[in-house]
Amino acid sequence: MPNANRRIHRVNRIAPARVEKSPTGTAGLDEVTHGGIPKGRNTLLCGGAGSAKTLFAMKYLLCGAMQYGEPGLCVSFEESADELAENMASLGYDIPALVKKKMLSIDHVQVARHEFEETGEYDLSGLFVRMEHAIRSIGAKRVALDTIEVLFSGLPNEAIVRAELRRLFRWLKSQGVTTMITAETGKGALTRHGLEEYVADCVILLDHRVTEQVSTRRLRVVKYRGSAHGTNEYPFLVDGGGLSVVPITSVGLTHKATTDRISSGIVGLDQMLGGKGFFRKSSVLISGTAGTGKSSFAAHFAAAACARGEQCMYLAFEESPSQIQRNMSSVGLNLEPWIRKGLLKILASRPTSTGLEGHLARIHRDVAELKPSVVVVDPITNLISAGDTGAVKSMLTRLIDFLKLEGITGMFTNLTVKGMIEETSIGISSLMDTWILLREVEVLQEGLEAPERQRAIQLLKSRGMAHSRKLEPFELTDSGIHMLKMEPEAEARPPHRLMRKAR
Repeated sequence: MPNANRRIHRVNRIAPARVEKSPTGTAGLDEVTHGGIPKGRNTLLCGGAGSAKTLFAMKYLLCGAMQYGEPGLCVSFEESADELAENMASLGYDIPALVKKKMLSIDHVQVARHEFEETGEYDLSGLFVRMEHAIRSIGAKRVALDTIEVLFSGLPNEAIVRAELRRLFRWLKSQGVTTMITAETGKGALTRHGLEEYVADCVILLDHRVTEQVSTRRLRVVKYRGSAHGTNEYPFLVDGGGLSVVPITSVGLTHKATTDRISSGIVGLDQMLGGKGFFRKSSVLISGTAGTGKSSFAAHFAAAACARGEQCMYLAFEESPSQIQRNMSSVGLNLEPWIRKGLLKILASRPTSTGLEGHLARIHRDVAELKPSVVVVDPITNLISAGDTGAVKSMLTRLIDFLKLEGITGMFTNLTVKGMIEETSIGISSLMDTWILLREVEVLQEGLEAPERQRAIQLLKSRGMAHSRKLEPFELTDSGIHMLKMEPEAEARPPHRLMRKAR
């Protein structure tokens, strides 16, 4: 028994072997896979039509050639070299230039059904010779096969298909190249033949689904031999800016808080916040009924950030950039100089233009590109049209965590309705560090018989700082937002008489 204990002790001291990684160069995917796909092994990309399989495979080769100095070979069974070059040019990639430098080679293998009839002696030896020559001619380190089903389209004998698939995967490993193979999903299986996912070392499933007429692209690492990896579904985005994966679903509460303060852009509100404004890297929610000035407060906050020389990203889900500039000029804000200097970027889109995960992916990409210190989302309530309340809350939770991890101060506006004054329709107020409520109150002015309606602001909470709890009146004027002194009669008025909807 003592000898057995010593043997166990020695085994436990052996350091685990680590799988060497080949970085894909795709933003987010390397984070999900903890460094890239397995080097010198085979990775299977499976998905339906239009799920971006070819794009992922081609970008792996192109990033290898341009970023890591690794030549790549693409063996295409469907598209010609000219077609691939034209398609990738739409994303800004110059394939002919890489081919000329011998950093990329595209071999279009045309597979006709009559050329692959069963003869009893069928094998892939001819293809292996052709691929080996192409690999050696440019010293390829990366290989992409697109798509594998075409190669076996003329073989009705399942046993031969399975035998040749195993042989193909073994041969690719023996060449010492890292291979990305695309495959179509089958009925009830990840692939059409139901074997590729078992012989591959890494399997990535791509999905393009439509829910309530809104499409979303998602990615999931199904399998990764010898390595830890993210197991959730991750949204990814394909647009003119290229391909990006958003690993936000793994974001946790690991951000660091700070005691630095930044101005709200409104003197009176800063005074209500202890005279110093919001905490930097915090999240701020502004709620109120229509016409109470939510967007005006958000625009003042954005303008204040620009005045400090900081980058601000304004996400508008209701108004166009031109409309925002015009409306804010009526309250004394000229946003055009900040836009012209590149300090303010207004990104406007309809919530239904893509799914919630798609919006998350775009925000992630835009933050990485612009590197703002302040982000405004106006309004979050419009996102309900792109998903149900639970999905919107989940998306905003991940967005808030992401912004805090990036050290960004976020401001969100939220439309409330009568009867929901101190709650949000999405239920995210508990996630916010500061919650500001804008409302319209009835104020009895001296000498008047009937009360007048007056906008007022109240801080419902502001974590970590002393702040005013009073209901303070304010006005929207052509010179900005100005706080007023509340009449004593209005302060004592019962809460149920304070709400009235008006523009």
